[in-house]
Amino acid sequence: MHIHPLITKTEDLADLCARLAKSEFVTVDTEFMRENTYWPELCLVQIANTEEAAAVDPMAPGLDMTPLYDLLVDNEDVLKVFHAGGQDVEIVFNATGRTPHPIFDTQIAMMAISQSEQIGYSNLVESWLGLTIDKGARFTDWSRRPLTDRQIEYAIGDVTHLAKIFPKILKRLMKTGRGEWLDQEMEKLADPENYRNDPGQVWKRIKASGRNPAVLGRLKAIAEWREIEAQGKNLPRGRIARDETLADLASHPPRQQADLAKVRGLSQGWKDNEIGRRLMTAITTAEPLSEDELPPRAPRGAPLGKEGSLVADLLKLLLKIRAREIDAAARLLARTDDLELLAAGVRKNLAVLEGWRFGVFGKDALDLVEGKLAFAVENGKLKMTRVDDAVE
Repeated sequence: MHIHPLITKTEDLADLCARLAKSEFVTVDTEFMRENTYWPELCLVQIANTEEAAAVDPMAPGLDMTPLYDLLVDNEDVLKVFHAGGQDVEIVFNATGRTPHPIFDTQIAMMAISQSEQIGYSNLVESWLGLTIDKGARFTDWSRRPLTDRQIEYAIGDVTHLAKIFPKILKRLMKTGRGEWLDQEMEKLADPENYRNDPGQVWKRIKASGRNPAVLGRLKAIAEWREIEAQGKNLPRGRIARDETLADLASHPPRQQADLAKVRGLSQGWKDNEIGRRLMTAITTAEPLSEDELPPRAPRGAPLGKEGSLVADLLKLLLKIRAREIDAAARLLARTDDLELLAAGVRKNLAVLEGWRFGVFGKDALDLVEGKLAFAVENGKLKMTRVDDAVE
C-alpha cells in the first residue's frame, strides 16, 4: 500500500479524492481535540482504500477541505468505513451539515459476529490481524504543529489496518447471513438528527425524575441557556454547569440572583454578574411543559414490582444464554428497557418483537414470559426447554 506524505495543499487533496472516488470503500478516521472546547477541533483526517492511504492536515493554511467532504457526504457509490465512528461523523456534520453515507462501522458490525459490545480498535486489530498497536501516540496533542513522523505513521495505521480488516468482517457477515441485522444500526449512525445540537432539545439528555410540568419546563429553559452559553464561549457544557446542578436548579429554583451563591456547583461570582442574570432570566421566564412535551407515562404493568423484576431478570438470563449460543452481542439482540417492558406486559412497539430480532430472540422471550419456556441444567450447562402445553 502506498502511503502519501502529509497532505497540506488543496490540489493534492483533490487528486487523492478523485482517485478514492473510484473505490468500492474507503476507511476513515479523525484526530481531534475537544477537552477544552464545545466544538471539537479537527486536527487530522486519515483516509485509505486498499491501494493508498494519506493523512490530511485540516489546520494547514489555505487548505480547502471541500474535495474530502464531497467524497464523504455526496458520493453514494463509495462506502465509508469507520470504527466507533460516532464522533468522526459528528465532526463531518459540524463542518457540512450532513453526514457520511453510505456508512459502515466495524465496532457495530462486531456485535453481529461476536459477543463484543464495544470492542476497542486495538483489540480489533489484534484479533483480526494479530498485530499489537503502539499506543504511545494515542494521547498526543494533535493540535500542535509540526506533527512528527511517528504521529503521522500512528494515525495512518488506523485506516490502513481497517482497510484490511473490513473485507474480512464483510466476508464473515455474508457467511453468517447477519448483514441485515446491521442495516438499522448503520442508518442510525448516519442519521443527522443524532448530531444536531438543538438547544431546545438538550434537556431530554439530562436525568430527571418525575413528570412535573413546571420542574421540567425549568429544566428545559436552563438546559437551553447552558447550551447557548457553551456554544457562544466555545466551552464544554460541564464548564458552564454540570447536569446535576441543572436538575437541582430546576427542582429547587432560587428566588433571586443573590441565592445563586448558595447553589453547589456554581461560581460565587454569579450572584451579581451577567451570566448569573441570564440564568435567572431563564429560570423565572420558564413555561411549564405542555402535555405533548412531557415524557411518556410508564406503560401499564410498570413499575415492575417484585415479581415483574424477577421476570425481567429471567429474560436477561435468557438473553445471555442466547447471545452465547449464537456468538452475538446481547445488546444487539435486545435492550434492557425492552426486556423490562416485556416483563411488565407490554407487547407493542418493542424492537425485540419485530423483524429479525423476533426470530432470533423475541419469540423465545415471549414464550418465557407466557410460561411456554423454562430453564434447565443439562451436563452442568444452563439450557432452555419447552414446556408441554398439555401438562397442567
